This record gives sequence, C-alpha cells and structure tokens, in this order.
Amino acid sequence: MNKIQKLSDTELELMEAIWASTPPVTSTELLNQFAQKGRDWKAQTISTFLSRLVDKGFLTSTRHGRLNKYVPGITPEEYKLVETQHVLDGLYQGSVKNLISAMYDGDKLSDDDIDELKQWFSEK
Repeated sequence: MNKIQKLSDTELELMEAIWASTPPVTSTELLNQFAQKGRDWKAQTISTFLSRLVDKGFLTSTRHGRLNKYVPGITPEEYKLVETQHVLDGLYQGSVKNLISAMYDGDKLSDDDIDELKQWFSEK
C-alpha cells in the first residue's frame, strides 16, 4: 500500500471488526457480528463498504465459490501511525513537542501521564 487514505467512520468501524476477527472473514460473518451489536446492516451495504476497502487497499479479497473472503492489508498499528502523522502534520506542523504542549496547556495530561511520558522518554 503506497499511500494510506483516511477511513470514514463506518469504514473504520468495519475494519475494527475485521481486525478483531480471525481472517479471512466473509460479509455474512461481519453481518452477524454487527447484528449481535444491534447494527442491522443490509448485505448490499456491507458489500459496498468491503468493496471500497478493497479499492483503497485496506483489504484483499479472494473468491471461494460464491463467497468473497477478506483479509486485512494493513494492521491497526500501521493505520494509527499514519493517522497520528496526519494530525501531527496538519495541526502541529509535524512537531511532537507542539502536540504535547497543547495537551499540557489544555489540562489533558494528568501528573501520572507526565510521569509516564518522562519515564518513556528517558528509556528511549
């Protein structure tokens, strides 16, 4: 995957379900998972999203008879890293210091968080 695109909220929800499953998964398995969570999607809806995720390179699809089976093409960690970099570049000019400063100034970091960060930085 050359350039990772941003996922919509629904695409991310679907990818999270796939990442949590044992690959490969089918659209029927995913429909059942979402139905258990009270999410009543139609088969065509989930197929459309799966097709988009294949087109974006997030999934690979193989045909087994009448079934498509899907396997993730990217790990959750890889996606989080790319998304973090987008936020860092877009809002903080690529500066981790600016991000941490904004968190600190906005009272989003507890004393425990600060201690944990100091420990982490000292180990690196």
